[in-house]
Amino acid sequence: MSFDVNKTQPAAANSSGQEASQSQEDIALTGTETREDENSFEKLLEAYEGRTQSFSEGEVIRGRVIAISGSGVIVDVGFKSEGIIPVEQFMNDRGQITIKPGDSIDVFLEQTEDSNGYVVLSREKAERMKIWDEIERAYREGSVVKGRVIERIKGGLAVDIGVRAFLPGSQIDVRPVRNLDSLRGEEFEMRVIKVNKKRGNIVLSRKAVLEESMKEEKAKTMEVLESGKVMEGVVKNITDYGAFIDLGGVDGLLHITDMSWGRVNHPSELFSVGDKLTVKVIKFTKEDGRVSLGYKQMTEDPWLHADERYPKNMKVQGKVVSLTDYGAFVELEPGVEGLIHISEMTWNKRVKHPSKILSVGDTVEAVVLDMDVESRRISLGLKQTEPNPWDVIEARYAPGTVISGKVRNITDFGAFIEVEDGIDGLVHVSDISWTKRMKHPSEVLKKGDEVQAVILSIDAANQKLSLGIKQLEPDRWEDWFSRHNLGEIVKGKVVRMTNFGAFVELEEGIEGLCHVSELDEKHVEKPTEFLNIGQEIEMKVIKLNLQEKKIGLSLKAMKEDEPRLEFTSYLASADSGNASMGERLGEQLQRFKKTESE
Repeated sequence: MSFDVNKTQPAAANSSGQEASQSQEDIALTGTETREDENSFEKLLEAYEGRTQSFSEGEVIRGRVIAISGSGVIVDVGFKSEGIIPVEQFMNDRGQITIKPGDSIDVFLEQTEDSNGYVVLSREKAERMKIWDEIERAYREGSVVKGRVIERIKGGLAVDIGVRAFLPGSQIDVRPVRNLDSLRGEEFEMRVIKVNKKRGNIVLSRKAVLEESMKEEKAKTMEVLESGKVMEGVVKNITDYGAFIDLGGVDGLLHITDMSWGRVNHPSELFSVGDKLTVKVIKFTKEDGRVSLGYKQMTEDPWLHADERYPKNMKVQGKVVSLTDYGAFVELEPGVEGLIHISEMTWNKRVKHPSKILSVGDTVEAVVLDMDVESRRISLGLKQTEPNPWDVIEARYAPGTVISGKVRNITDFGAFIEVEDGIDGLVHVSDISWTKRMKHPSEVLKKGDEVQAVILSIDAANQKLSLGIKQLEPDRWEDWFSRHNLGEIVKGKVVRMTNFGAFVELEEGIEGLCHVSELDEKHVEKPTEFLNIGQEIEMKVIKLNLQEKKIGLSLKAMKEDEPRLEFTSYLASADSGNASMGERLGEQLQRFKKTESE
């Protein structure tokens, strides 16, 4: 058997040639595809590297949460490696994680690669950067930001608006705020009036927001505001003299006198800041925008029918609300007060101040004495609730009754003695002593002395009682006058000297006057030429006047009667045989003649 090798081999050769040719083409094609793949990868790598190189450190970029572990959150930001951010940066106030895998978040690129090959990212800084951007935008656009007061610091408040900002004290409100500590924790709307990102400074103003809001409210309020209108308002501020009420962009003054018909010591007794009130516009001046408000005007004036509720002589009860030097004010009801004058507090007239009888807060019973509705005055009496001691004085005492009492007061004209509570009697200076001459009652009586006196007269209608002290003893003048006559020789002691004569004490409290013309027959310039104080002397009574209690004495009359007295004495002695009658008679006659010739 023979094989056609040539035929077979070429066929095989052809077959091998075709396969070889095809294999070379395939290799050539495969090489080309490989080069294309390599070029595509390089292009993709270059594009990826180009993308990563477009971000710079210090920028906020977008990332995707890949996984969350116990200590960190893995975030892919398109770099060769991922970044790990502490999980604490994604927790809320309650400790809960606020993100999940797959979430897109903004992060701050701190470093493209650290020593471990990771990208260093920060969620907190990204949020802070976003806040600063918003703050700068709010500053440029003049928009409002919200914040919470953190604490009080020097010059104002620290406020959290995502970052720490400063709210000056002058920008907190349209009016000064005294207690800044009370604003801690409050949330406000404010405007950014100054920002410096490099220094981290932000200055806010709440006042600007309030002023804009008030301006709008004020325009609306001014359209409806008028005298007599009843409006709703909020207590904005309280002072010693009243309260400022916000009516809606317009502040009105509620004066303390218009808060209540009753007595108000301070506005804080009735209202507090923030209270909502219904008030009445008493007066509104559009030119200057001043508004006067009334709160008590929302109720009826209690004085309108006060005369019907409190008629004259009616007994009433009230509370002492004020004391003055002249009396006490008693509140009968809110807005209606009466005055108890100090003279109407007790029948005893010795009360110097109302506080001796009443105190603020006392509840008292009084009698209505008078009512004047137009003047809003009620006169009350406290003593009228008890019997008037003067009404029964005449039944209890009669003229001539001896009483004991204490000296309450001394004046130039006499002394007042307490007969009983509410009853004082007057001892006139002329009724203190029968004989003692005094310039002032205090020479004999002292305040507080316990003395006895006699009732001389009673005038109950005029509340006058006359007393006498000297009447407790017999009248020494009457006694002396009953024992002596004109022409009688009396003995006494010179006690006082005047230009017109000398006063001679005849008995205790009994004095007579020897006029200068009765000292001698010759003209005498001064009594001291004949007499000295303390000198005892005999004189002749030449005048007696019991009614005026005057006794006239004469030394001159004594001298005129001296010869006769000596002659009488001589005769008496002659009868007793003590001397020679002839001698004595001669001496007396010679002396008498001499006196007569003179």
